[in-house]
Amino acid sequence: MKKILRFLLFPFILSDYLRFKKKNTRFSLKITDVYPCVTDKTFETKFDAHYIYHTAWAARKVKEINPVKHTDISSSLYFSGIVSAFVPVDFFDYRPAHLTLSGLKSGQADLTKLDFLDNSLSSLSCMHTVEHIGLGRYGDPIDQKGDLKAIAELKRVVAKNGSLLFVVPVGKPKVEFNAHRIYSYEQILDYFQGFTLKEFSLIDDAHNFIENSDPRLVKNQRYGCGCFWFTK
Repeated sequence: MKKILRFLLFPFILSDYLRFKKKNTRFSLKITDVYPCVTDKTFETKFDAHYIYHTAWAARKVKEINPVKHTDISSSLYFSGIVSAFVPVDFFDYRPAHLTLSGLKSGQADLTKLDFLDNSLSSLSCMHTVEHIGLGRYGDPIDQKGDLKAIAELKRVVAKNGSLLFVVPVGKPKVEFNAHRIYSYEQILDYFQGFTLKEFSLIDDAHNFIENSDPRLVKNQRYGCGCFWFTK
């Protein structure tokens, strides 16, 4: 009933429906089967700039690293699913994902207590994840230092000469509680003391992807996306 009411409230969809129905001969078409999508008739395709660009950036980096196997902790499932087409991927999340794809293994992990040996992962990613830890958003315990504990674990398990692809929101530092933290560029470099920054790229507030960005741009962002490629 709600779908039909929504359908009737938008005349342009009703008009499209009647024109389609008039010539439809191949499919069942009942008024109770309407599925109005009233926000999709746009002049251009909309997308989430953070998630389109940072996953594309990271996939290209994995291709460049060309590891025997890549490990991902709680990043976008789309990233792990696609990368597993050309590099075997072990994916872990606090809330395990039951995926079945060739080249992809999925399991459970707590980023503050990773079950990996020291210096054991040569190619690792953790993207748009650490900023949430300790804020309770995903059922994890409230912990003011949850993000720092996670970063310490990532640093511990990366192999010597190994790579870590690390992505977090960047801009003027603050916590938007239950959602995420926003970090300064300097904070992230400080947290990863002992690692070498191989590349920094930025998705800015205007949704531009700036490869090999000037870090000074971060100060002007409200909610940018910082893409850091570290080596150990």
